[in-house]
Amino acid sequence: MKTLTRCGMILLAASLSPLSQATEGGGSTYFSGADNFLLGAVPPPGLYVLQFGNVYSSTRLNDDNGNAKAIPGFSVHSKVLATRIVWSTPYQLLGGNLVMHTILPVVNLSVDAAGSSQTKTGLGDITFGPAVANHYSAHLHSVYGFDLVAPTGAYNKNDLANIGRNYWSLQPLLAMSYIDKDGFNGDFKATFNFNQTNSATHYRSGTEFNLDYAAGYSVARDWVAGISGYWYRQIADDEQQGANLSGTRGRAFAIGPSVKYDNGRGFVLTAKIQREMAVSNRTQGTALALRASVPF
Repeated sequence: MKTLTRCGMILLAASLSPLSQATEGGGSTYFSGADNFLLGAVPPPGLYVLQFGNVYSSTRLNDDNGNAKAIPGFSVHSKVLATRIVWSTPYQLLGGNLVMHTILPVVNLSVDAAGSSQTKTGLGDITFGPAVANHYSAHLHSVYGFDLVAPTGAYNKNDLANIGRNYWSLQPLLAMSYIDKDGFNGDFKATFNFNQTNSATHYRSGTEFNLDYAAGYSVARDWVAGISGYWYRQIADDEQQGANLSGTRGRAFAIGPSVKYDNGRGFVLTAKIQREMAVSNRTQGTALALRASVPF
């Protein structure tokens, strides 16, 4: 079986101050659509480093009905470089091999709204956690586990832009990949996001569900081309000091072209552009996402 490089479970910790509904400030500890092909494929035992780059831009903030809010001069621009360190261990657990990882994001975030603006740069919220990887055949692979997101990013409740969320999150997940170097390639990762309370504002963002996906076909040796994106639903209302806040559930769908290069020896490069649509209670924009994987 050829060498596989796993990706997935990435967090990008940019957030907005309370300009919108749908989770506090319309942000999340999980960055939907940041990943790409090979969502559920874990490499053989060893140490691996994955480097992610993401550029996101939006000039639209939608209300509960999906209409743009009338906020003069509104825009959000973020740039993220995230390093993911993966240790695929030789230890067996629950029929698969144990995997440990952490994600260290560096975020540059700029927000403009109603004549005010703010830019911040720094370390975002760090993700870490265990998982179990299974290889059912040369083509079919899966990962199940959970991530913890720690509130390590800078946060001030009075600021317009924050690169941390100021609360912990627990993210159980299941990812699967079907890989055929001469044919169809398909991936998905289903993630629940259980948010804790922000101690500075006594606000608890509602539970979220995210489905990342990628689908493509081999178009040349080592190359796959197709589409990638995400489907997002907030499945519980936000709470403020224990009281439910109706009309705060976020929704979104994103899709765009995607490519993957895999040399079969552990080096993988992916790239995609995705456009958000059918968005409620969140920003609606466009993202460029790159990922490189290097084995050690």
